Amino acid sequence: MPQPPAADGPAAASSSSSDPADGPAPSTAPSNRSVGAQPAASPPAAAEPFPRRPSSSSGGGVPSHPDQTLATLAAACAACHRCALATTRQQVVVGRGNPAARLLLIGEAPGAQEDAQGLPFVGKAGQLLDRMLASVGLDSERDAYICNVIKCRPPDNRKPTPAEMAACRPFLLQQIALVDAPLILLAGATALEGVLGIRGGITKLRGQWREGQGEGLEGRLLMPIFHPSYLLRNASKEQGSPKWLTWQDLKEVRRRLDGL
Repeated sequence: MPQPPAADGPAAASSSSSDPADGPAPSTAPSNRSVGAQPAASPPAAAEPFPRRPSSSSGGGVPSHPDQTLATLAAACAACHRCALATTRQQVVVGRGNPAARLLLIGEAPGAQEDAQGLPFVGKAGQLLDRMLASVGLDSERDAYICNVIKCRPPDNRKPTPAEMAACRPFLLQQIALVDAPLILLAGATALEGVLGIRGGITKLRGQWREGQGEGLEGRLLMPIFHPSYLLRNASKEQGSPKWLTWQDLKEVRRRLDGL
């Protein structure tokens, strides 16, 4: 099954609220999406289904890391010229969501809207992702932190090259360490390759937890899932369809979060 590009696909058709693409709508309240800002104070416990992790940081809920915070990581990414993507990007796209969340989602690369706004998963694929998470009771800004394997948009939304992924990998590993989430979702074949070095096989590997090994992945569980842009192009909701399978995967993620 071909890997979907990072660009947004056609809009998904509407469906019942039990479908991952059209679950409860995400909150429309304003949220702080700044990649460098410290996370806001926690809402009351009754409003937050997943309490914040105990933090080893000096404050702000972000795990401590020598000489590094998400703000300094974002600044380092903005100054990066390790590959040619630095000459074609509008801006770097580092992350969004809650840095203290227990769920980290890693996608492929920024698309056109992400490059323009400086935030990952904000186009149609990102809107679908938000609805998918909401369908199992997760808010993408409160219950997850979202980023990509690479931080700059490839021209024409092509797949990142191995050299580009290698150039950006130190930033990704620092990001994983700083967010320090015990559960990681790998959205699409490029994320699977970029994080675990596994090429292809997303259809067979999706929905299965894998124990992290090496390079800061120890002690974490990782699950590959289909990329939302692929689901935009495969709108069927029939049992066994990619969209239905992804919903089952996200329900398993919710069960795992409930057990932490």
